[in-house]
Amino acid sequence: MEEKIFFDRGGVSVSNARFIVNGQTYAMNGVTSVKQGVNNPSRAWPLLLGLLAIVVLLNEGSVWGGLLLVVAILWWVAQKPEWIVVLNSSSGETKALSSADQSYIKGVIEALNQSIIYRG
Repeated sequence: MEEKIFFDRGGVSVSNARFIVNGQTYAMNGVTSVKQGVNNPSRAWPLLLGLLAIVVLLNEGSVWGGLLLVVAILWWVAQKPEWIVVLNSSSGETKALSSADQSYIKGVIEALNQSIIYRG
């Protein structure tokens, strides 16, 4: 059977026979299912900085409190989740690929699902 390519972009390739990512090759016949995972960033430090900024603002009303509050808000907003391709096989789960670009991860997962269906 000829190898059919479902996805080939950014150093990631998905075919009916294999999934290649970051120099690692996974045999598709060993993959039983695929899912999307997510790692949400910890918001504890920006929250603590924001609380400190509010305390400084209320006690001193200084520019420093306002500046700290702006930094805390920007830090909070700048934190993005990391999207993950999770492969399931008889040996368990493997986090094969991660990216801040959710649409890219969705495209890889769609290609992996097409490969599993094509395999039969």
